[in-house]
Amino acid sequence: MWQNKKVLITGAGGFIGSHLTETLVKNGAKVRVFIRYNSRDGRGNLEDLDKELLKEIEIMAGDLKDADAIDRVVKGCDTVFHLGALVGIPYSYQNPREVVETNILGTFNILIASRDHGVDRVVSTSTSEVYGSARYVPIDEKHPLHGQSPYSASKIGADKIAESFYAAYSLPVITVRPFNSYGPRQSARAIIPTLITQALASSEIKLGNTEARRDFTFVSDTVAGFLAAASCPEAIGKVINIGSGRDISIGELAELIIQITGSPANLAIDQERIRPEKSEVNRLLADNRRAKEILGWEPKVSLEEGILKTTEWISKNLDRFHVGKYQI
Repeated sequence: MWQNKKVLITGAGGFIGSHLTETLVKNGAKVRVFIRYNSRDGRGNLEDLDKELLKEIEIMAGDLKDADAIDRVVKGCDTVFHLGALVGIPYSYQNPREVVETNILGTFNILIASRDHGVDRVVSTSTSEVYGSARYVPIDEKHPLHGQSPYSASKIGADKIAESFYAAYSLPVITVRPFNSYGPRQSARAIIPTLITQALASSEIKLGNTEARRDFTFVSDTVAGFLAAASCPEAIGKVINIGSGRDISIGELAELIIQITGSPANLAIDQERIRPEKSEVNRLLADNRRAKEILGWEPKVSLEEGILKTTEWISKNLDRFHVGKYQI
């Protein structure tokens, strides 16, 4: 399927993007990646890839908001995986303009360039946060959208622009909506690495809202969902949830991580980590039937197995983390 396919991945220096990049190169694709420019030539999580594998990747840097840069990077590609975004919810409280401009205008630029260059398939990345707190569970793709943070609102906007490009221009776009992905290489911006690092190296695990419930998907399952979506003609024009179909409260998750790591740490509420009341998404639980029926996808890694794999990686890379610091 992917042998010699020319593929573009935006956001390849990020957590999911680096795993998707690695998988596609191993599957024989000719991979071009677009990462945010920095003067240090930093490549983010791509630095974790095998050096020989990294040599096979064409790396281009710039800004998603730069239409000329996006036009150049899309040109000549068969498939575009658009993962590039500013993803932190707390960061979006502090910098809403930057988040909105990057996520909405960046997606618009990708869609315009893909239309103009006749790309065969565009996979646009959404997020379960667009649903807001569940009005019913499990959450299917028809669930109302609710922008409870500038980040989620920006992703709703991006999703709707993708929807319009399918309707108006017949652009072959699929919107993949991952629930909370986790695994090796993820930063402490996310909850599971935050809990694991504290469990491994601190006497106290600082938490925000312990009652909020989330649906966690191991990164290899998320990547499999992206690949299945891109190769499935029946998925074009659709939104597809990628989630495990199991939820757990943050408090229960912390207790599970303490059990798996054997940590003696105690749990403590940190007011800095509490989100504004009307902005907190209280529950996310995926209805993944569409992914199963259309893509033939289903999760393979249990939460317990995934946490163990993640813990093994973090324990070898603990020096990368500022343990206990609230990272937005």
